[in-house]
Amino acid sequence: MSPEASAAVEAEAARLGDEMDLAEVRRALRLSQDEIGQTLQIGQGSVAKIEKRADMYVSTLRRFIEAMGGELEIVARFADHTVRIRNFSDLSEKSRI
Repeated sequence: MSPEASAAVEAEAARLGDEMDLAEVRRALRLSQDEIGQTLQIGQGSVAKIEKRADMYVSTLRRFIEAMGGELEIVARFADHTVRIRNFSDLSEKSRI
């Protein structure tokens, strides 16, 4: 992604706020469902179904985020501290070996 496109994406993400659903993230990145489907080797209809799910495997969400050029982090927030859960990043590393 070009620096100009990255800046535009960041501006759109800031405009929409900190919370977005998968379809909003994809649109902010100016990606089509077909482009995501090609990266994930699934059809556009399957991408649409994933975007509408309220519940899915962490591995599915991780692959979807990676297909958009991102990295998924799972964070637990407590009253006095925040903890990054690394189990899921460990799975990501193992799947690449």
